Amino acid sequence: MKFAVLVFPGSNCDIDCFKAVEDTIGQEVDYVWHTATDLSGYDAILVPGGFSYGDYLRCGAIAQFAPVMNEVVKAAEAGKFVLGICNGFQILTEAGLLPGALLRNTGMKFICRQTPLEVVNNATAFTNQYAQGEVINIPIAHGEGNYYCDDETLARLEANNQIVFRYAGDEHNPNGSLRNIAGVSNERGNVVGMMPHPERAVNQLLGSEDGKRMFTSILNAWREQHGAAVNG
Repeated sequence: MKFAVLVFPGSNCDIDCFKAVEDTIGQEVDYVWHTATDLSGYDAILVPGGFSYGDYLRCGAIAQFAPVMNEVVKAAEAGKFVLGICNGFQILTEAGLLPGALLRNTGMKFICRQTPLEVVNNATAFTNQYAQGEVINIPIAHGEGNYYCDDETLARLEANNQIVFRYAGDEHNPNGSLRNIAGVSNERGNVVGMMPHPERAVNQLLGSEDGKRMFTSILNAWREQHGAAVNG
């Protein structure tokens, strides 16, 4: 399996994503610059966190027009796995690959801390190694993570089981997100965006290793899709 980690001017979690793939599942992984015009050689695309293009206008608003995003759209339409983390989530919503939008945190401050998340949907390519309803510990680091969508979109997300993660209870909602939503998928389930950083939770030295199973889930889903035996 081969991963692409996109790199925009201002990305700062690209190295974390690269190392997480190497350290957790040992698969091939490349950095791919924002000017790239071909992602056909990759099975999964990671859109990392950071401050793409300095977050001018609003988070992800400029990155959506990068040449590589045309290829991300093609990859998503082809059924490949696309994971957007933090700024990557913002970019995917701006590009129309995921519903909703990310607004300023209700407290109007940047928040960086460990946060308990509930796994709401463990049937995606990114969560199949978690238990339904399991609470995991994943760090956040954002100033604009307040998930919002209109009532019609929310009803559709709930009906289609597209809410993948929630902050585990109102008391743990750090940013005012609607219904405590921390991550969503597209209808097909092959594109997921989340504000918390699983790539920063792959070793107990970092405070949690609960993010490791995001990466083992992707590998497991790819092997099942390709009819390969899954190693333990």
